[in-house]
Amino acid sequence: MLKEKTAISWVALTEKLATKFKERAKMHDENGGFVYDNYETLKKHHYFSAMIPKSLGGQGVSYKYMCECLKIIGKSCGSTALALSMHQHLIAASMWKYYMDGSNEVLLKNVAKHELVLISTGARDWLSSNGDLKKTQGGYLFTAKKHFASQSAAGDLVITSGIFKDENRSSLVLHFGVPANSIGVTILDDWHVMGMRSTGSQTIVFDNVFIPDSAISLERPQGEYHGVWNVVIPVAMPLIMSAYVGIAEGAFHEAFSIGKNYSRNHKHLTYIVGKAYNAYLMALTQWQHMVQLTGDLQFTPSSRTTTDILSLKTNVTEACISTVDQCMDMIGGQSFYKSHIIERMFRDVQAGNFHPLPKWDQYDFTGRQLLSD
Repeated sequence: MLKEKTAISWVALTEKLATKFKERAKMHDENGGFVYDNYETLKKHHYFSAMIPKSLGGQGVSYKYMCECLKIIGKSCGSTALALSMHQHLIAASMWKYYMDGSNEVLLKNVAKHELVLISTGARDWLSSNGDLKKTQGGYLFTAKKHFASQSAAGDLVITSGIFKDENRSSLVLHFGVPANSIGVTILDDWHVMGMRSTGSQTIVFDNVFIPDSAISLERPQGEYHGVWNVVIPVAMPLIMSAYVGIAEGAFHEAFSIGKNYSRNHKHLTYIVGKAYNAYLMALTQWQHMVQLTGDLQFTPSSRTTTDILSLKTNVTEACISTVDQCMDMIGGQSFYKSHIIERMFRDVQAGNFHPLPKWDQYDFTGRQLLSD
């Protein structure tokens, strides 16, 4: 268990690093390039192995404190926080499995030893996945195109899945890892978007990439809900939403520091500030509940926990977006200039809508789960 003093020192270090990230955020956003310099800083301080137990070569930072660190980074640079959260949720899922049965030890040790960056393609895979796996001697040949692969611009190992039709023509989804430098793997330069422009979420193309049998970590029926999501969703979404709560918190503090000087001239400012704070508090407290539900990776997976996490994710997203909206009202037309930090935060926070599950899919999923109980 991480001692409180050590945990607090990680928070203090993150706040110090985030100051530098904030200085670079405008430049990264304008050129749309990946936050390579921030990642070099994070690697230097072992953030990619931070949550891995010390017994495996990591830093032993708790899940709860990693969420807090991501929130702090999100206040300064949403892109850096979101990209880092994608690595951390794969580490968290691997650690949960390690705690349960001792598996994933080799992966976690390798990440800790080399500060490897893990890439997830899960955002577009969900129940059905995509891509074709064809059996060959000793493994499979994998062909696919995976969009929204955050930090693929600088990643080392892609955690992904594809579809294999067995001898009965049943469609199975196989999960596996692929080194990003494998023959047949290409990272496209196609991440030209409105917000979160520096996350390096390029499309990854796999062209007959060899996947050895030993790399297959999970096999499940295509299109059907599988128990693996009762682990992945609860550990992933609190980490991912940490970035957005950070954006909302940062926007509120930025806008408030400006808006409070207008109080004598804008009679509605008190209402706007109050509404913005309500929205932020809603985002903060529901995110905190998400983090609490994971029990520092000591939770028992259940469909109800997954349902609650997904519902909370939608609520937190909407509250974060509402907070930034009110912040724009708080400071008026200056927030519309690209030179202003709130303008970037407004664009970045919109991306919360697109993480699994988008709200209409989440409403449907939640309704079906509740009605089936």
